[in-house]
Amino acid sequence: MKRLLFLIILLAGLLPEAYTQPQYTSTNKGAIRSYEEATQFYDTYNFDKARESLLKAISKDPAFIEAHILLANVYVDMRDYAAAVDEYRKAIAIHPDFFPNNYFTLANIELNIGRYQDAQTHYTKFLTYPGTNPDFRDKAQLRIESCKFALAAMENPVPFSPKNMGTNINSRFDEYFPTITIDNQTMIYTRNLPLTEESRIYQEDFYFSRKKGEEWGLSVSGDGQINTPGNEGVPNVSSDGKILFFAACDRKDGKGSCDIYYTRLRQNGWTRPINLGAPINTSKWESQPSFASDGRTLYFIRGSISKDGIREQDIYMSVISDEGQWSVPEKLSPLINTPSEEEFVFIHPDNQTLYFSSDGHPGMGNLDIYVSRRTADGSWGKPENLGYPINTFMDERGLLVGPKGDVAYIASDREGGYGGLDLYSFELYAGARPKLVSYVKGVVSDLKSLLPLEAAFEIIDLETGKTVIKSSSEKGTGEFMACLTAGKDYALNVSKNGYLFYSDHFSCKNPADLKNAYMLDVKLSPAETGGKVVLKNVFFDTNLFNLKSESFPELDKLVAFMKSSTGITIEVSGHTDSTGDKKKNQVLSENRARSVYDYLVSKGIEASRLTYKGFGDQKPVASNDTEEGRALNRRTEFLITAVK
Repeated sequence: MKRLLFLIILLAGLLPEAYTQPQYTSTNKGAIRSYEEATQFYDTYNFDKARESLLKAISKDPAFIEAHILLANVYVDMRDYAAAVDEYRKAIAIHPDFFPNNYFTLANIELNIGRYQDAQTHYTKFLTYPGTNPDFRDKAQLRIESCKFALAAMENPVPFSPKNMGTNINSRFDEYFPTITIDNQTMIYTRNLPLTEESRIYQEDFYFSRKKGEEWGLSVSGDGQINTPGNEGVPNVSSDGKILFFAACDRKDGKGSCDIYYTRLRQNGWTRPINLGAPINTSKWESQPSFASDGRTLYFIRGSISKDGIREQDIYMSVISDEGQWSVPEKLSPLINTPSEEEFVFIHPDNQTLYFSSDGHPGMGNLDIYVSRRTADGSWGKPENLGYPINTFMDERGLLVGPKGDVAYIASDREGGYGGLDLYSFELYAGARPKLVSYVKGVVSDLKSLLPLEAAFEIIDLETGKTVIKSSSEKGTGEFMACLTAGKDYALNVSKNGYLFYSDHFSCKNPADLKNAYMLDVKLSPAETGGKVVLKNVFFDTNLFNLKSESFPELDKLVAFMKSSTGITIEVSGHTDSTGDKKKNQVLSENRARSVYDYLVSKGIEASRLTYKGFGDQKPVASNDTEEGRALNRRTEFLITAVK
């Protein structure tokens, strides 16, 4: 599918003055009559008749430059680009300097069909003429860079072997815009199909496929809450699969032509979609949402038509507060957004890698797919073109990269498909991959009743102490799922009023640690006498008792618990493994418990509500014969000693 990205030809700017005035390069009256007749057909979009009249004009006067130029534009509108090139070349051959913009327009068409060397030559020739349109000159410079890039890219192709995803996913209709949950078990995509078998009116609906082993199962239509008689498009599912964002146009509750909506997955299906409202949606169009794995940041496209009739589209982002309010959307930096069009933004679950399509960066022509990576200061780095043949002179309308980062998905109408656009998967080459990710998945339940609980959970970056994910387990099932990105150590805290909080620790600095997901069965103990919590994210250096800074987020959680439960008193206990001298271990465990005690007091917890004790190696919870067991025995706990 091609789009005339470079070929929107404003006649006032790109056709010679003679087109608008009765002064022509031909004096043949018959040729002029046919030409003027053609202009009337062209203005009413009757391209067949316009072509017929122009061919008559040229047969009467082969040197009629304006007729060749207008015929070239007719061929562009008819998508016969090779014929358009021939007509522009004829016009230039008659009089090379008659109209310098001919070189610019000819080069645009050549770039549009992948004739890069010719396009570069004609852009360069255009720039030799002084006084031409400054905007065109800027575009010519950029497109020369694109020609150079394209020629080099074709000499150094990247690995690309797309595989059709088969009839479980694809049909004789168009399939496109897939999205996948972080556990790689659920795919949602768009299918465009007729309202009835006989209908010529098509609508977009969402289809769902579940993994069966290593293969995607037969897709099924979404329920009636999300699939309506209208169009729903560009779905994006949250990492945990619980929230679905999408775009819909011209709905009664819409703010503009197209708006972003969301729906939540409950036990009985998807909820009624809700318009995100202001400040996300405006009188412009908003579309192509991509929700980050932090559960807080939404990337999307906002577009409009300028006064000059030029389509403007950029990537924006907004962050939702703890109170559920979206921030005023911010446009991403000029390093990402260009004066041209940006589309199909996708933030990978690693929250570090951004994929998008653009025609404003050097590339193969039309929309290309780019990747940008987050830098150390949190900004987005210079976009990198994914290369040829992933990108071509055709439009590449977006890319989905699977959770593991090694497999990507595109829509294509290439030969060998089942009809129209099909979804394809391919192995993404190493240089374009995101960071490795894994995930933690679990169920929260009451320790005594075993009933599922809706509880708050947060994932904390232990290096920075910042909460990177904040969400809750699902009401009715207690299920939760969250993404973990390589290169970090994380703390997990699960909490609910009336219960002791639960903590866990995940080390993801070693890529080997990310091969398997973390599966948890979180049982929350009621906040009552005898309740105990192992503080899995309290850390000390070997044989020392000074608290490491990574301990503070966990201890602050304990501080918050104590302040919200004013009738509770606790005992902090330190424990060691059996390695080394027993007396030294006893002293070390007491000092470590005392360090936690002192921290709590420093944060405003009354000393009267606290005691501390060291047990050395007296109370092991695992065998001391293995390193894994010894690690479990080296721990800090707290025990509720009284509840008033």
